[in-house]
Amino acid sequence: MEHSILHTGKVLRQLTIGQLQNVPEAQMDIQPEGFRNTVRWNIGHIVYWFDKYASLSFGSPSAIPSHYETLFNSGTKPSDWTVIPPSKEELIGRLAEQLSRLAEWTPQMLEEKLPSPFEMGPFQFVTAGELFNFALIHEALHLGVLSSQLKLIK
Repeated sequence: MEHSILHTGKVLRQLTIGQLQNVPEAQMDIQPEGFRNTVRWNIGHIVYWFDKYASLSFGSPSAIPSHYETLFNSGTKPSDWTVIPPSKEELIGRLAEQLSRLAEWTPQMLEEKLPSPFEMGPFQFVTAGELFNFALIHEALHLGVLSSQLKLIK
């Protein structure tokens, strides 16, 4: 039986991919007033951190290029980019690959303790499931941001 967190992760990722598929490439880099980043940055940030959380939670090797860190890590912004960012199609491909990886994870893996607790500000995550659940909250937050950006762009 599938664990509810894993099911939620699959549904959320399908929503993210669905939202992005209808965005014209020309709108990926528009930065609406009041936002620090763009739709492309938010999607790349989701891809980057999902990969990072998967590595921390399940020991999965990174499956993204190393330059994603300089483009999409926390604190980065498109106005600082010195390399061409990935295309919309590449980002959709990365999201889809990560969705496929979700199918490999089991409920038992969620119960595993992390090698050491992961701390983020005042929060501490002890198990893979706790950290993975936070990864889903993080993705949903950025999906909301990019949805707001798209409303302003249109």
